[in-house]
Amino acid sequence: MAASPIKFGTSGWRGLIADDFTFANVRLAVTAIAEHAKSRAQRPTLLVACDTRFYSEEFTSLAVEVLQQHGIRVLRASTFAPTPAVALEIMRRKLDGAINFTASHNPAEYHGLKFSSADAGPALPEITKDIEARVAKLAASGSVPPPKHRGKSAPPAAEIVSLAEPFLQRMDELVRFDVIRKSGMKFVVDPRHGSGIGYLDRALAAHGIPVQAIHTTRDVLFDGKGPDVSAEILEPLSHAVREAGATAGLATDGDADRFGIVDRDGAWISPNHILALLYDYVCETCGWNLAAARSVATSQMIDAAATARGQKTYQTPVGFKYIGQLIREDKIALGGEESAGLSIRGHIPEKDGILACLLVAEMTAARGASLGEQIRAAFRKLGREFWPLRQNLHLSEEEKIRALARIGADTRTLAGRKVASIDRTDGAKFVFDDGAWMLCRMSGTEPLLRIYTETDGADASARLARDAAHWLLKE
Repeated sequence: MAASPIKFGTSGWRGLIADDFTFANVRLAVTAIAEHAKSRAQRPTLLVACDTRFYSEEFTSLAVEVLQQHGIRVLRASTFAPTPAVALEIMRRKLDGAINFTASHNPAEYHGLKFSSADAGPALPEITKDIEARVAKLAASGSVPPPKHRGKSAPPAAEIVSLAEPFLQRMDELVRFDVIRKSGMKFVVDPRHGSGIGYLDRALAAHGIPVQAIHTTRDVLFDGKGPDVSAEILEPLSHAVREAGATAGLATDGDADRFGIVDRDGAWISPNHILALLYDYVCETCGWNLAAARSVATSQMIDAAATARGQKTYQTPVGFKYIGQLIREDKIALGGEESAGLSIRGHIPEKDGILACLLVAEMTAARGASLGEQIRAAFRKLGREFWPLRQNLHLSEEEKIRALARIGADTRTLAGRKVASIDRTDGAKFVFDDGAWMLCRMSGTEPLLRIYTETDGADASARLARDAAHWLLKE
């Protein structure tokens, strides 16, 4: 059988609009999903949603019609929907899954499709492999023809559902808004022109908390910068926080499953540090004596925070679907990834950037300290500092082959350091005898080789990343 023209990465299928992300390929993907859903349930119901990207509504309408032609009951989100709100709706209505058209944090030229299964988490590998196999079979037999109503002015009929109200009600159950309000703190929120528009500011304002919002209109080009929550892209948020004298800046990416945090002085805060702080905070305030979970690429600061509470830490491959399983099994208080995704016990088995931002606001209000102060206090409590760093390398095919060969080989020394162990959970993680580490892996969402490093100093982590890149690419 020929290879599938559609490949699912760590979080769905993504591609360049009009290149590989086309109407023809969307028809293939949705047809395969329809077949998969019908193999799992006799009369399945699927939710279809999208983010604010170019052509999102058109892809959504196409998916609705394809699913309906396969006898599947379809619910359609009333407007652009955050990924965590989609996940919650699956759980709330006990649906058989959802298709969400989003490329998350990727640049504007990308689009994507996330398929969530009936458990409300990102589809596990056995599911995505089944869908890919069905796509390959469909492609081999010829292209899937357009739906019979394609081109007609009237969109296909579907039951319209609103996701905002149930989701915001869930936030009321999880977040202590009274603590935030009593602190008198002010926040600036930035949904990055994405589907998180109207969530953070609405949640805070409804509880009488001063809030200012920026980038609250749809812009398919995302200001020409993209919808990521990196330090560079959040510079306007940093400026707004300083100008407003706010306590913190709270941002979500294109589909609001990732969070970005800016401190009161405008400094961008690493998601790694936020994960460790929030794990400790939710255990303390909820009285949870449970483990933590993190991906192999995430800071071991969360391990230290768990150890300080007498708890273990689960390490997973990159991809929130693995952490989502632990959430479902009620094994952890909080699980997260360095790429700014987290969820907590009793919530959805999917990344939730909106909840993450609200919990940061609550934690800052409850502790009465800036995020920088809280990080320094955590370092003192844990007895050492943690400074994680991620570097992205755009490689030629020749460089990629050379780097992968070097990663695949066992080595006793790297960049002048003694290698104590090599972990191949996902890529290759070289742990050094002084506790520092370096991980190399291919991105599952972009054509990049990622290098992750962590030492007890920011300069040392940057130096290790440079040395690692040189080691990978030298001839």
